[in-house]
Amino acid sequence: MATWCRVNGLLHQLKLSRCRFSQLQTLESLQRAIGSISSLQIRSWHTSSIYYGKKKPSGVPQKRTPLKMKKGIKLDRALVHSDMTVSELATAMDKTTDHVYEVLMFIPGTEAYDFDDAVLDAQTITDIVKKSGMVPEFCSRKKETLEEDGDIVRQPPPDPKVLVRRPPVVTIMGHVDHGKTTLLDQLRSSNIVDKEFGGITQHIGAFLVSLSSGESICFLDTPGHAAFSAMRGRGAHLTDIIVLVVAADDGVMQQTLEVLQHAQDASVPIIVAINKIDKENADVDKTKQMLMQHQVLLEEFGGEVQAVPISALKGIGLMELQEAIVTQAELMQLKGDPKGLVEGRVVEAQIDQKRGRLVTAVVQRGTLKRGDLLVAGTSWAKVRAMFDDSGKLMQSAPPGTPVEILGWKEIPSAGDEFLQVRRESEVKSVLAWRRSQELKRKQDETWTAIEESRREHEQQHHAELVARREKGIYRKRREAKVKESQPRLDHPQFSLVLKGDVDGSVDAILDVFDTYHSKKCQLDIIHYGVGNVTESDVEIAAAFEGEIFAFNVDLPQKTAALAKEKGVPVRCHNVIYRLFEELVKRLNNKLPKIEEEVTVGEAKVLQVFQVTLPNKRKSFVAGCRCVHGGMSKKLGVKVIRNNETVYKGSIASMKYFKDEVDIIKKEQECGIAIDDQEWKFEPQDLIVNFEIKEVDQEIDWDHGF
Repeated sequence: MATWCRVNGLLHQLKLSRCRFSQLQTLESLQRAIGSISSLQIRSWHTSSIYYGKKKPSGVPQKRTPLKMKKGIKLDRALVHSDMTVSELATAMDKTTDHVYEVLMFIPGTEAYDFDDAVLDAQTITDIVKKSGMVPEFCSRKKETLEEDGDIVRQPPPDPKVLVRRPPVVTIMGHVDHGKTTLLDQLRSSNIVDKEFGGITQHIGAFLVSLSSGESICFLDTPGHAAFSAMRGRGAHLTDIIVLVVAADDGVMQQTLEVLQHAQDASVPIIVAINKIDKENADVDKTKQMLMQHQVLLEEFGGEVQAVPISALKGIGLMELQEAIVTQAELMQLKGDPKGLVEGRVVEAQIDQKRGRLVTAVVQRGTLKRGDLLVAGTSWAKVRAMFDDSGKLMQSAPPGTPVEILGWKEIPSAGDEFLQVRRESEVKSVLAWRRSQELKRKQDETWTAIEESRREHEQQHHAELVARREKGIYRKRREAKVKESQPRLDHPQFSLVLKGDVDGSVDAILDVFDTYHSKKCQLDIIHYGVGNVTESDVEIAAAFEGEIFAFNVDLPQKTAALAKEKGVPVRCHNVIYRLFEELVKRLNNKLPKIEEEVTVGEAKVLQVFQVTLPNKRKSFVAGCRCVHGGMSKKLGVKVIRNNETVYKGSIASMKYFKDEVDIIKKEQECGIAIDDQEWKFEPQDLIVNFEIKEVDQEIDWDHGF
């Protein structure tokens, strides 16, 4: 064995291949191979633990220094911790997530880890790191987190010298159908009303209007319907000035008061536009008085709020309204920094069939250009193209400009703030930090929910324990057996998948869903998202035996065919209140029918007779007059005495004079005996004849429509 080790070391020194050495089977063939090297001639081999060379002339072997073997390979170390996600582990090993997925293919039982946020257990993390040729070193989370990672924040205020005048951002707000969109049509000479289903605005729209005076104003048109409260709140926080549209024939309504509250919360000035003054029943003075009652101090009454009477339909008073907006903007001295990093707000987000993810936004600082890197929430974009409200391509967008941005990797949420970063490495760092914070927040919420559930369970267990001690163990056990034998009734459940055209519409519908608290039927939202109905949505709905509700999106033919095959109803609507009408109808269909007593006739007891039956038992018969409807022997009866039901049963005998009859008409007198022969009537009792009918239930949900 020692000989083979020495041969192996010698071959390594002579830089011969191990593969070739493995082919050498005998010592003679090995000597022939080495003898082919002219620079070395070996005459003998020895089995001593010391390497020897050729003999000296004196016959003594010449000693040589033993070969120094190469040290082991030094493996890289990866700082890991328990409960890491796939993306976090890839970052810790300085590898891609694709590399982690490839390694997982060689580890059995890891089929569930098929997405980036999947949490890995400690053993799987160890196997992945080792199979990647690295040594895992477990540490705490704090040690693994880099100090330079963090969130980006808004820039400090710019130097006043670099500020330039910018267009004011004006939001048109008010109650539904008070003429907001018609007013905006007149200002920008378009026809938005025809584009909105049902004649009501269901999205936030952002437009840049150039006035005849040369001024530019960025207008936001918000929905006035009750379901879009969150959209109006976002519009109030995006704006510089709010134009509150109030109809002169309708006055202050519910959403009008809501707008006043939004303006007060956001500290935004208001200009009141009293619309529809051309109508016959318009009362401008009454509308102003109603505004004064809600603490809106108009200028003509010594306040600071401008009120402009207009008619959006006929174009009356629009010049005065524009002058009021420009005057208010000059007083506010609105300026922006066109040279700093870009800052702005997401107004709306949607998936365009041809262009992909499209975000409507308003630039608040800096000048947005193609190629800029933006971060909004946990999504980011490299701006590929920009469009104005008419669809024309834009090269740049200065402060106060509404713009549609193309190039988002994921859809941001409406109302998110977007900030510009300089390098993609910063984008990855910021997104990693924000996602980790969101994960921690979700973990905290989950932990809080677990703690609340645990406390409730402890309280319930303590109450049951006290009750058991009071009743005694034997009695408790006996009651438990009775309870187990009783059938358990489950409430019906309605599962649905929700798809909407834009993020704001989906949020508005989900906000209305939050008002659902009925215990008659459980409403289960199994999935929601932005975009057209897909085959994946159909598969999810089919798995839960649910339905798909689509708002203002298309249903592709292939998806419709799959839905028909799977038996999944897809209900498409373009008007929000019709969607909820359909939903309420579907919820009502889920409810079981209930039995209801329907009164057929009433008879008043005039006198009570005692008769002897053939079995010599005594019974009581009521001499009655039918005062309402008709009495039927086949239907049930109940006796009402002093407005209380004292008996409920059936009729044993009903006679008209001496004849047994089945029906007694109104104003006829009769004798009635009930099935309980010992029960005694009293004069002035009311005998009610009723039948049991199954009627449909209605869900107890006030969704505000």
